[in-house]
Amino acid sequence: MVTIKHILGAVAGALLCAAGAARADVTLTASSWVPVNHSLATTQAKWCEDVAKATSSRVKCNILPKPVAAPPATFDAVRDGLADISFGVHGYIPGRFVLSQMVELPFTGNTAEVNSVAYQHVYEKYLAKANEHKGVKVLAVFTHGPGIVFNTRKPIQSLADMQGLKFRVGGGMVNEIGKTLGVNVILKPAPESYELLSTGVMDGVFFPAESVESFKLEKIVKHATTFPGGLYNTSFAFIMNEDTWARIPKADQDIIAKLTGEAAARAFGRAWDAADKSALTAMQNAGVKSLPAPKGLVDDIRAKTAPLEQKWLADAKAKGLANAEQVLKEYRAEVAKGQ
Repeated sequence: MVTIKHILGAVAGALLCAAGAARADVTLTASSWVPVNHSLATTQAKWCEDVAKATSSRVKCNILPKPVAAPPATFDAVRDGLADISFGVHGYIPGRFVLSQMVELPFTGNTAEVNSVAYQHVYEKYLAKANEHKGVKVLAVFTHGPGIVFNTRKPIQSLADMQGLKFRVGGGMVNEIGKTLGVNVILKPAPESYELLSTGVMDGVFFPAESVESFKLEKIVKHATTFPGGLYNTSFAFIMNEDTWARIPKADQDIIAKLTGEAAARAFGRAWDAADKSALTAMQNAGVKSLPAPKGLVDDIRAKTAPLEQKWLADAKAKGLANAEQVLKEYRAEVAKGQ
């Protein structure tokens, strides 16, 4: 005999099952290839905390103790589902990403936050259409702080001072800048820098200030040459596996979307600026001698690297960005406005 109690129990059970199905909790595996105290790692961890809070822990992260792949393989690792989220350097994969090189041209901007927000705006408006990140969902794009020339040997105040020295670079536009200047540059991931410098295999690195402290180089490098707007700025993407994104219920996707795009780009950039500031103090305390590049050196670099801009414009048009000049102009204008 079916009683009211049985009916109410069945209804309650059905509601609980429906609620459980609707909740559809998702745990994101988060991979990082930098030290845990690096601004990239801490910003990703903070993003995970914000997502968990905003979704009442329906979506949360499991931050892996080790990276799932070497830095250059990050995009493919996320695409293939080895991790759900991570961040990658476009320049670590030569020839794969073209449009991102726009933000890596010399003398672009003095702060990562301003550069990153401008980059995100231009990416959403123009660059995303090229689908260079096919296979992953781009949560945000951003840059690090202004690139500096560090070395263990001598002050760099002219192009001649750089001759005969070997520099580690991260790839992408900075690699082309080095070659255009006639400098001996070798493409290596950032985490290898300490070993390369401490063993004398390399004489210097092209890095933002932050990286010297993060990779514990402040007691190895002796000299730094800074540039207005940076010698370069490296392009990054914060990415998620597409299938993982599809598993997140639409209501939570909408919530998470508010934490991506400009919000995430600004967070990564702001954290990098703070890390740059901390690193500059650490270098000063460690006795690193920092000098601004003389006008003659800046002018020489500007003249020698001018063809790189023209090449990027041609390559971007070949990728389908017909209005490449306008896009670059808009990006630079927004950066200039925010400085």
